[in-house]
Amino acid sequence: MKEKEFFTSRWGLILATLGIAIGTGNIWRFSRVVAQNGGGSFLIPWVVFLFFWSIPLIITEFAIGKSTRYGPIGAISKTAGKQYAWMGAFIVVVSTAIMFYYSVVTGWCIKYFISAVSGDLLTAVNPLDYWEQFSTGFSPMYFHLIAILIAGVVVYRGIVKGIEKVNKVLVSSLMLILLILFIRAVTLPNALEGIKYFFTPKAEFVFNYKVWLNALTQNAWDTGAGWGLILTYAIYMRKYDDVPLNSALIGFGNNSVSLLAGIIIFSTVFALSDIDAMTQISQSGPANTGLTFIYLPLLFSQMSQSFILNSLFAALFFLALSFAAMSSLISLVELTTRTFIDFGLTRKKAIIIVGILAFIFGTPSALNLNIFTNQDWVWGVGLIVSGGFIAFAVNKYGAEKFRVEIINSQSSDIKIGKWYTFIIKYLIPMQVIILLGWWLISSATWDPEWWNPLHAENAGTCLVQWALVIGVLFYLNKFLVNKTLQKK
Repeated sequence: MKEKEFFTSRWGLILATLGIAIGTGNIWRFSRVVAQNGGGSFLIPWVVFLFFWSIPLIITEFAIGKSTRYGPIGAISKTAGKQYAWMGAFIVVVSTAIMFYYSVVTGWCIKYFISAVSGDLLTAVNPLDYWEQFSTGFSPMYFHLIAILIAGVVVYRGIVKGIEKVNKVLVSSLMLILLILFIRAVTLPNALEGIKYFFTPKAEFVFNYKVWLNALTQNAWDTGAGWGLILTYAIYMRKYDDVPLNSALIGFGNNSVSLLAGIIIFSTVFALSDIDAMTQISQSGPANTGLTFIYLPLLFSQMSQSFILNSLFAALFFLALSFAAMSSLISLVELTTRTFIDFGLTRKKAIIIVGILAFIFGTPSALNLNIFTNQDWVWGVGLIVSGGFIAFAVNKYGAEKFRVEIINSQSSDIKIGKWYTFIIKYLIPMQVIILLGWWLISSATWDPEWWNPLHAENAGTCLVQWALVIGVLFYLNKFLVNKTLQKK
């Protein structure tokens, strides 16, 4: 069943792919990690790893998806060999598992936008109590369902009428809202202090290896590189669409949004916080939501003397957050849907199955923050493995051969040099090993029973869940190949 639908323009492709990269992590996680790692000091390694991790993997995903015209299972099979289909399937499982709980996050954003519009959010006496009352009830499940239904309808409409058209609106509107919030934030009293902290490096942090590891982690988690999502959108690239230039635009575009969001948040917190600003920005809170769902609503209520204006700015912020979350959720739903399409299903049947599965398997995370935290930990760290599998596929094909024949094709506006071969062959695998080792070993520092798979965040729960998934997929490897490749 040959895919005949393509993005109508480079602009449509760029905006759709930016929708993958720009998510809630750019807005709430980025600022928190910057605050925890020395402000401007963090930005130096963060930019370095944009070139050593994100852009090379984005280039790779674009090239694999465009050249094979398959989702991750077929793409990895055709690139690395049929015996490695299970690796592609693992990439699918990781992103699908993230979809299950990311729809919950999207639901939170929608809920807070509605609450900001109604005025309930800013009249809450205690933002923490407001969050706990919402998150411990059944409401998150309903908003989780709403998020899945919206994303499902978009994906059902296809690439041009659904994904491309909607992302043009979501991403463009997101940028406009962020610019409005940026203008307001930088004109607040004392906002300059927040901007100074955000951009001023400190030597003790610049030379701290943990800051560099956190910067690499942020790149692995917030650009969409190594998720298999860009690979999936690349299936729908036109024949003469360029790979290297589009990849650079995605990488720089994503990081630009992170910087813009960082300026907004640091300016706002430094201007309005009556306690230590860095303490507020650094707080993780329940399920890493402290800054966004607990402290920012409090600050928005103090932004001016006008309740209406404060509600407007709060609504704009959570609308932007909802747009960022939804654009990413759409890409996650499309990846899983595309996998079923590769199996021979129609898009209509595939999206119905995906929607039902997403609601069922996302509901536990919607109703229990401990389950949410566990899934976020297991599959968030699993993304590093996914990135490693993509690099493995290229190395199995031949990194230099891949660069010359696949990336530097006739459609490339820019030719990629041998630096790419070096990074994919040596630096990406090395970064995967170091990052995985660091996160899994570090879990022992916060959980003495690091081996216990029943705990929410430790090495044991990651290794057991990964092993179960890989074991099943390895056993089903031949079935996955036959089911996927025989359809075209």
